[in-house]
Amino acid sequence: MALFLFQGVDKPGALELRKATRSAHLAWIEAQSPRVKIGGPMLSEDGATPVGSMLVVEAESLAEAKTLFAQDPYALAGLWAETSVRPFNWLIRQ
Repeated sequence: MALFLFQGVDKPGALELRKATRSAHLAWIEAQSPRVKIGGPMLSEDGATPVGSMLVVEAESLAEAKTLFAQDPYALAGLWAETSVRPFNWLIRQ
């Protein structure tokens, strides 16, 4: 298995959609355990307002990772304006 980094940038004005979908998103992440290695919201410059999401997951291939991320409730709700999925090499662990 390989690691893949997902980044999703929220659509402008989507904070209420994020809040409404958060519990389903967190339940989906829990169901992916232990494949999800790290994740969390990306924040605006104020350090508090979520403006996107970042996850690192294990998958067999880039295609499998993209399929997996497309099943995230945030994706299904149309939260993100743009997304990217890339292979990830986790070098530093503390």
